[in-house]
Amino acid sequence: MDKNPLILGGTTEATALCLALSAAGIGGTISFAGRVMRPVRQPLPQRVGGFGGIAGLERYLADHRISHVIDATHPFAAQISANAVRACAEAQVPLIALGRAPWSAGPDDNWAHVPDIAGAVAALNRPAARVMLAVGRMHLAEFAPNPQHFYLLRLIDAPEAALPFPDCRVVQDRGPFTTKADLALMQAHRIDLVVCKNSGGTGAQAKLLAARALGIPVVMIDRPALPPRLEAHDVAAVLDWLGHGRTDLGV
Repeated sequence: MDKNPLILGGTTEATALCLALSAAGIGGTISFAGRVMRPVRQPLPQRVGGFGGIAGLERYLADHRISHVIDATHPFAAQISANAVRACAEAQVPLIALGRAPWSAGPDDNWAHVPDIAGAVAALNRPAARVMLAVGRMHLAEFAPNPQHFYLLRLIDAPEAALPFPDCRVVQDRGPFTTKADLALMQAHRIDLVVCKNSGGTGAQAKLLAARALGIPVVMIDRPALPPRLEAHDVAAVLDWLGHGRTDLGV
């Protein structure tokens, strides 16, 4: 069968993979969830929107004769990642995840780990602080129970609804970010606490390096658990898997 991969995208790794696939003369389709208004344009055909759960993804794989699935979604996109594992197993379509190694605290970091968004909300039940809240647009409303803080929000798209915070500032920007710029951003807004997801990778790590340099504590939201699956941490390994059908990259 000719290779016709489906890339579940939305990350810098997905963009790099699409560029590599196009350069190698391999076709395929990249799928976006639709949470960003203007996704980065890709050199492969794009689709936007959900599949309709596990059964819907199975139908898509069959209808479009997908040969391989590469899950290059955000590490916190737990639902689509779990659905992909189930759907690919049912459809007998090979699956690999192009992931990022999680961040780890160094000796100069001051991190408090929480298991999920609810844990981060609970951690902010404290006296007023100036918080850089780097959790993405979808979760902002969940932090409404803590209106005492100033919130610095860096978002790709402007909020669609009124924000639940009496005191906040929205900065529209798209990564990758630099440590120098994030140092300046945190100093300009007098940030004294960072809340973020453990996304891993280099594109969003700058805020952690800036927090380290400024001695700012971090509330780190741990990654959700996912079903076991084949994983790779670089584009070259995925291309090798596509070319040779390897199944020994580890899970």
